[in-house]
Amino acid sequence: MKRNVDVVVISDVHLGTYGCKAKELLRYLNSIQPKTLILNGDIIDVWQFKKSYFPKSHLKVIKKILSFVTKNTEVYYVTGNHDEMFRKFADFELGKLKICNKICLTIDEKKTWFFHGDVFDASVQHSKWIAKLGGKGYDLLILINTLVNWFLQKLGKEKYSFSKKIKNNVKKAVKFIGDFELTASELAIDNQYDYVICGHIHQPQIREVSNKNGSCIYMNSGDWIENLSALEYHDKEWSIFYYEEHQHSLKDDDVEEIQEMNHLELLKVVTNFS
Repeated sequence: MKRNVDVVVISDVHLGTYGCKAKELLRYLNSIQPKTLILNGDIIDVWQFKKSYFPKSHLKVIKKILSFVTKNTEVYYVTGNHDEMFRKFADFELGKLKICNKICLTIDEKKTWFFHGDVFDASVQHSKWIAKLGGKGYDLLILINTLVNWFLQKLGKEKYSFSKKIKNNVKKAVKFIGDFELTASELAIDNQYDYVICGHIHQPQIREVSNKNGSCIYMNSGDWIENLSALEYHDKEWSIFYYEEHQHSLKDDDVEEIQEMNHLELLKVVTNFS
């Protein structure tokens, strides 16, 4: 039985990288039937297309997203920095699929602003570390972390995240996250938005931000590399979905034959809108 959800927001999936948890994301997507699906940037990691890595599980995620379009789900693909090549297709529409650089929706009379957030990289200090997410160094860190966690699980011990530990202990990274959230929120307040929803920094969050000009709710959908999180809106309430908290109730993907593709073949498919 699929859960009906009014709005689902996912971001920073980074399909095409070793760190992407495509199988887990597919289990989540198979468990829901959203009225609106917001893909808030960095879904496909075009930066990494130089390497020939795009396994079947990653292709299945794309196929699943496209299947939502055929089932009366409004799907908005908001571009990010890792899939910025799609920005030249901004305002493209194919049925219920829309590609855009940002989207403003009114949800239960609340003005809601969705954008990825990489636009702040030039204006917020100490942002170089985040620009490397999905890069070779981050990929290597995730691979090593996966191996370490395999051993930890065998020993019955709790999983450990290297990159989370680094981010939480590096003052510049912590300051960047705080500056990012504040900058996005202040812009939303200035433009009289009730909610602002971003991705980019891989940090799931729902919090109220106030200043002398007003207040808004800042939200971030997190990522599908480490946090495995999504934002859900249902019954007039926003919440963060964490895969780890619900994984035992999610079903495995049905066995399905799907053709392998190299990065050039995939690039041709996802950019052939004519």
